[in-house]
Amino acid sequence: MKKVLFVLMLSTAVVRAQSDNIFSDLLSQHVIDGHVDYEELCQNDHLQTYISQLAQSRPDSLRDKKDKLAFWINAYNAYTLKIICDNFPLKSINELHTGGLYLGSIIKKTVWHKKFAVVNGEKLSLNDIEHEIIRKKFADPRIHFAVVCASKSCPALRSEAFTGSRIDQQLDEQARVFFADKEKNHFNAEKKLAYLSKILDWYQRDFGKNEVEVLQYIADFLPEKIANSIRRNPQEWKVKYTSYDWSLND
Repeated sequence: MKKVLFVLMLSTAVVRAQSDNIFSDLLSQHVIDGHVDYEELCQNDHLQTYISQLAQSRPDSLRDKKDKLAFWINAYNAYTLKIICDNFPLKSINELHTGGLYLGSIIKKTVWHKKFAVVNGEKLSLNDIEHEIIRKKFADPRIHFAVVCASKSCPALRSEAFTGSRIDQQLDEQARVFFADKEKNHFNAEKKLAYLSKILDWYQRDFGKNEVEVLQYIADFLPEKIANSIRRNPQEWKVKYTSYDWSLND
């Protein structure tokens, strides 16, 4: 029995590695510095191949929590690419909401509420994956720099798949890239003003109880001068939030 279980686990690991390679190859071909060549990507059959593998995958069979987290981040990003490709061309993911972003959010008819993603035969929405699985089960704030909503103000889509063996390094890199992007976040050391992405506002409780704790958390991913100033006296810093650009990340 133990031998059979070991063989099944080994088989699952091999399949997952092969699947991740397909997604990595896809991303490396069509994503440059976070910008996606959707015209070419949407014609690549490997996207549907990967989606089909996700539909049949059994993430609960993955024993390592880091492998599971990598799986679900990849799934979120892949299904986001799929919904864009299914409706391409378009200028913004907001075009896919019933009644637009504001009304769609109120009546729960955004693209993120639509149960079109399939994993292990179960239909899920992007909200299910992000909020009920990734945020709830893993509680790692860095995921907000990894899941991508196909918009310019989102984190940059990584040009490789996330993997359990490297996910801490990958998430740290994603965070550093995110905060180094002055279109999303910038800092005035003299005036002690932090202009942060709306992501830090929308999901503040994932980073800390208040803006001081948020600043203390993100200091680990900032340039040394800014980080040290925040760590010395975070209460002196004021936070403002940048506008969010929902244009397609092409």
